[in-house]
Parts: sequence; structure tokens; C-alpha cells
Amino acid sequence: MSNSDAFLPNTAPFTPDQVQWLNGFLPNLQPDQLIWMEGFISGLRAGQGGAAVAPVAATKAPELTVLFGSESGNAESLADQTVKAATKLGFKAKAVSMGDIKPAKLKGTDNLLVLVSTWGEGDPPENAVDFIEAFMGDKAPKLEGTRFSVLGLGDTSYEHFCKMGIDIDARLKALGAQRVFDRKDCDVDFDDDYAAWSTGALASLKALAAPAAAPAAVATPAATATVKYSRKNPFPSELNERVMLNGEGSAKETVHLEFNLEGSGLTYEAGDALAVIPHNAQDVVDAILAATKLDGSSTVTLKDGECTLSDALTRKLDATAISLPVLKRYNEIAQDAKLTALIEDKEALKDYTWGREIIDVLVDFPAKSITADQLAGTMRKLPPRLYSIASSPKAHPGEVHLTVGVVRYDSNGRSRNGVCSSYLSDRIEEGNTVDIFVTPNKHFKIPANSDLPLIMVGPGTGIAPFRAFIEERQATEAKGKNWLIFGDQHYLTDFLYQTEWQDYLEDGILTKLDVAFSRDQKDKVYVQDRMRENAKELYAWLEEGASFCVCGDATRMALDVDKALHDVIAQEGGLSDEAAIDYVKQLKADKRYLRDVY
Repeated sequence: MSNSDAFLPNTAPFTPDQVQWLNGFLPNLQPDQLIWMEGFISGLRAGQGGAAVAPVAATKAPELTVLFGSESGNAESLADQTVKAATKLGFKAKAVSMGDIKPAKLKGTDNLLVLVSTWGEGDPPENAVDFIEAFMGDKAPKLEGTRFSVLGLGDTSYEHFCKMGIDIDARLKALGAQRVFDRKDCDVDFDDDYAAWSTGALASLKALAAPAAAPAAVATPAATATVKYSRKNPFPSELNERVMLNGEGSAKETVHLEFNLEGSGLTYEAGDALAVIPHNAQDVVDAILAATKLDGSSTVTLKDGECTLSDALTRKLDATAISLPVLKRYNEIAQDAKLTALIEDKEALKDYTWGREIIDVLVDFPAKSITADQLAGTMRKLPPRLYSIASSPKAHPGEVHLTVGVVRYDSNGRSRNGVCSSYLSDRIEEGNTVDIFVTPNKHFKIPANSDLPLIMVGPGTGIAPFRAFIEERQATEAKGKNWLIFGDQHYLTDFLYQTEWQDYLEDGILTKLDVAFSRDQKDKVYVQDRMRENAKELYAWLEEGASFCVCGDATRMALDVDKALHDVIAQEGGLSDEAAIDYVKQLKADKRYLRDVY
């Protein structure tokens, strides 16, 4: 390292050997490690020896609100991390869900950090719909004097990437707030971007916030190092069992999987999700190597180090999904006029990307020459897939279960398979390990009061969390009534977990079971139809305090179920359409209308 590139200058009050050592050590620290070192050194200055230190709250610590809007739990988890980091820096910090606050309450907030995800095609997360609607409206408060920064979470495979973060950032500025650190838009691989944003945003706020009384350092005993499994360090879980749930002749392929958690320290609750980090199929990797004429044994350099190109395409890179950023990065290499025109034509691009993958781009717009590093540089990191957990830890200690619908289809002359679903169904044998971690979902939980009724609407693989809910209600001897509305194509082949539900019904744990098998009769019947047929009883359960939970497809089913719910409430409650809307809004505010849709 030359002096011009050194972290510490030679004029620093250290010996040459110390300067050399520090210049090799400090630049490699992560943001959270730097924050810890700051507290550690404060403790040394206070004469506390070499023990790890934590600051005592200052008498006039600056306040910080960390506001989050979360769909799958990532924004909420990062908000909690931000609060912990801010507290170490001397802030009096709190995390607040957009579902628990009105925009008017932000008036007078000195320091504000916002973390918000964008769901689907530019939509707000479920818990943030009402807040964002009001925040973008004419009655939003003026926020002069508020210092802020925004982190957006999204997915570049969608057209409106991080739209909610972009909109809220602009709205805060329009309301008079002062942006102290630039907005960061994060793709599904958000860890590094989040770390850079949180470190920079907190440092900017700390520099501008009212100074707090100097905290006294208090020594804390050094903790014993324990392995913590997370998205950065997933747990290699052994597959104990895999069972096909559909009967012979079904048009669907749904598998039940049981993973071993023994020794992991991982915990979960009914309603949470399990993230699986898949591998790309060998035929996908082989096709890419053939199209580019690259050697799979070539070395490529990624963020986390070097590996072979084959290994990168198999385990580390998203080798299938097309997005606008991927196409733009690739075309910087290909320099293809037809691809340039396609990128610039929004509608044509949407038509082209539907049902196609990266291999199609490589074949349709071949680059005259491309290196292994260039190819790897066009792709994003392989994202984990989240699945609703289908088990209660009380019923299956040391295990976690999933219900996975396997995706297979043909398009544009190629057979396609869902990356993760086919990985779990085809390429993992019982006894093999799969990299996993738990993603909490605090907004999709069984009613805290176990005496209250529970209505569950879960067609297809949407049945998964309700299997967990019923197991939990049985294990805790909950007294509340339970009603399941399940739908699929055929009774004989697609009644997922049929014997379990019938046993629960016979034992009285399941109070009511309604099924809708759409293709067993001339006129198709869906779960929303069963809701309307049972409108009087459904409304009565709601009036008794029932929670109404929905899981499954977001694009059609969830919308149809929501419409049926409004119709039932208006009809049976004798309410106008506007009053029914208010009724449903109150259900959401009371956390009695819960959705886990995808």
C-alpha cells in the first residue's frame, strides 16, 4: 500500500510498525465493527481496561424515529438493526411500523430514517397502504426541521424498482424536510448497500443532531462467541423427508419437505417464512457456457472472493432472471443495435422478457466476445426464495416444514423450471443439506387471544401457514373456533393434507371446513364463492372478534377474496360500500385482517 492510499498518514502518532499494521487492519472492518470499535476505544479512554463497552443513555440523547414499511419482514428486520446501531451512537431510537402511525404524528420529528419495501408492480407493502396514501395526500404535515434519509428495498426484476422509497424520499423533501444522506435503492442482495447506507445516514444525523451529554462507558463482560445463522450465514439444514402431496393424474406437483434444525439455534413462530438459497440447474449452466463459448473452469472475481465460472453460475449468481439492469449491463458488452432498440421500447421489452431467461438473451443477441468476469458482472447475486412455514415448532421441535409448488412450463421453444422449486424437488435427496435461514413475519400471526375465532382462506400452497396455525392452536389448547376455506383443482388429486384436516375436523380442533375444487364441475368454484355462500356465518364470526387470514396468489386470488369480504360485510351488516370499506380498514388496524400473499 502506497502512502497516498493509506488509511492512516505517516504523521499519525504511532510508530511506523503500528501505522503499517493499522493500515492493514482498519480498511477491512465492516460498518458494525467500526461502531463497536468506537465504543471499545471510548471504554479504554474511561479507564475500563480491555472489556467490551456499551454506552449508558445520555441525559439529553437526540431522538431518532426509524419508520418502516415491510411486506416480507426485511425492512422491519433492518429497522431493528438500525435502532441498535443508533442506540450505540447515543441516540434515543425507536422503530415504528407505518401500520401503527398516522403521518400527522411525524410533525416535530427531528431525526427520521425510513426503510420501505416496494411490492409487486410498484405497490406499497401491506402494512403501509393507508399511511402512504395519507402521506401523499394534501393533509400531510409540513416537516421543516426534520432531518431524514430513505432506504428502499425492491427487486430489479420488476419494472418499478424501489418505487415506494423513491416516492417517499421525494415527498419528504417536498414537505420541507432536510435530506442529510442520499437515498439508497437496494436489490434483493441488500446487505452491503444497507450497511453503507445505515453507517452514512447515522453518521450524518449524529453530526447534525443536538449534542448529548457525554455517556459514561460501562464495561460489559465479553460474550462467548456463538454462531448466528442468517442470510449472510445460512444454516446447512439436512432434508429429513420429502413427500408428494398431489395424487396420480394431477396437473400440479406439490411437495412437502421436512428440514432438520437440530443444533442450529434457529427459532421460528407459526406465520414466519423460511428462506432457501437454491442452486441453478446443471442444464441451465451448461447452456450458458455453450452459448458464450466460455470455459466453466475459468476463474471469476465476485464480491465474496474468487471461484470458477461454473461454481458462480451454479451457486452464486442469478443465471435465469432477466431485468432491465441485466440487459443494460449485457448490452454494454454486446453493443447490439436490436437489443438497444428493445431496451428503449417499454412495451416490446415487456413482451420479450415474458417467459424468457438469460440464456435467451445470450442466444438472441450474441456478443462477439465476452470474458468470464464480464458475464458474471451482468448478473445479480442469486436471491433466496421465501416460503411460508407449514409447521408449528411446538408440534415439530427441531424441524421446519415447507409446502412447495413445483414450477415447470414451456416457453419460446425451451422447457423451464422454477429455480428453487425444482432444486428442492429434483436435485436434493433426503440426507442432503440445503442452506436456509428464518425470516420473521410479525404481521401474520395467530390471534394473541386464543379464545377468539380464526378464519383461514388458503387455496393451493396457501394452505402452508394454516397447517402451522392449527398445529399451534392444538399444541396450546386454544379455545377459539377455527374455520378453514381451502381450494384447488380436483378433490381426488389436489386436496393437500386431506387426512390431517379431516382428523382435525373429527377431533373438533377444526370447527368448520369448506372446500372449493374448481374443476370438479362444469362451473368453476373458488374460495371466494364459498365465502359468499357462507356470508351470514362469516359475518357472525367477524362480529365475534374473528381474525380473517389469507395466504396465496396475490395477483388474482387475494383481490377476489378481498372483494368477497367487502361484499359479505356490506350485505350482512346492512352497510353501504363506504361503510364496508371502513369496516375492513378497522379490521386491518386491529390486526384482524392478515395477508401473506405473493
